[in-house]
Amino acid sequence: FLLLIFFMLTSSFILQPGIRVNLPRAVTSEVLMKDVMVVAVTETGDLYVNDRPATHDELVSRVKMASREKRSILIKADKNVDLGKVIAVWDMCRQEDVRQISVATTQ
Repeated sequence: FLLLIFFMLTSSFILQPGIRVNLPRAVTSEVLMKDVMVVAVTETGDLYVNDRPATHDELVSRVKMASREKRSILIKADKNVDLGKVIAVWDMCRQEDVRQISVATTQ
């Protein structure tokens, strides 16, 4: 019985692979419940689309596809990333006629 409890408790500490992004805090943030395309910008400026590494050209093609499908885009940018990089991603989305663009924050 003790071994069962031990394995149940330790199994919850297994880390899932992912992209490390420290989101900025915001008091007025809202929870998005829709199917969105997630564009992550890491502290080093690396781009990820839906948890997969992407080059600038791949990002452009994925944003075009999201625009055709009328999907919204969520930008998850590290709080230490250069604001110019976030604005460049935002502008690219606007150029491809994406109407719903959000920036991820923590509450």
